[in-house]
Amino acid sequence: MTDVPAPFYRHRLPARLWHWVNALSVFVMLMSGLMILSAHPRLYWGRYGANADHAWFEILPGHVRIGPVMLPGFGIFGVTQGGQNYTVNPLFTIPSHYDLAGSREWHFAFAWILVVPGILYLAWTLIGRHRRELAPTLDELRPANVLHDINEHAHLRFPTGEAAKRYNILQKLSYVGIIFIAIPGAILTGLTLSPGMNAAWPWLLDLTGGRQSARSIHFICAMALAAFILVHLVMVVLAGPINEIRSMVTGWYRPAPDRISTDSDPAVGSAT
Repeated sequence: MTDVPAPFYRHRLPARLWHWVNALSVFVMLMSGLMILSAHPRLYWGRYGANADHAWFEILPGHVRIGPVMLPGFGIFGVTQGGQNYTVNPLFTIPSHYDLAGSREWHFAFAWILVVPGILYLAWTLIGRHRRELAPTLDELRPANVLHDINEHAHLRFPTGEAAKRYNILQKLSYVGIIFIAIPGAILTGLTLSPGMNAAWPWLLDLTGGRQSARSIHFICAMALAAFILVHLVMVVLAGPINEIRSMVTGWYRPAPDRISTDSDPAVGSAT
């Protein structure tokens, strides 16, 4: 008979608060950002860019072009509904009708909700034990361990028992990338796109390589966040949504019983 592991305190209060505040602000900013993008659905590199210039990214009817590659719009980009063409599906934008001024107001308002708690969370992470929980060790970064984790997740074999109490290397790399690269990158390039900030800190344009490069980097960081959220939600569903969501609401998590084949590898951690 397999013993059922006792619940353990998985997420402390600052992490849980930041998670939900961040989720709300990121969703609103992504949706309002798509409305802003729809005003000129082309991205360039350098200081200048207009319709006659070469764009590395472009939204077309039913498709998205990235360099020379044409991809389907996946029902999000270049859609037609009710006989009307939309650059971005209204289901994925705020507001749901074309309103550039309104989308900017939503975007800037929730930017503060993202930035202020984010700075507090970052400080808490750097000075507290959460930094040690997220920092990958040299042993975890060994290719064999990384490939092991990829193989386990690909076969939907999620950590159990004591292994579920630790972040695995895939989690650590993704969380570090989002917290320390994607979100700061989006904030920095967002500031670069502000004319007021250009006047106060003109070096921002030089740092990012120009306004159009800043806009492109801003979009790439936003899409990295969107991809992370999508994968995160899929993993939550596959790993057991009730248990996962309860842990992010109350802090308490109940791991599944031990699996010897998984727990024999110390690099494997929790599933979400």
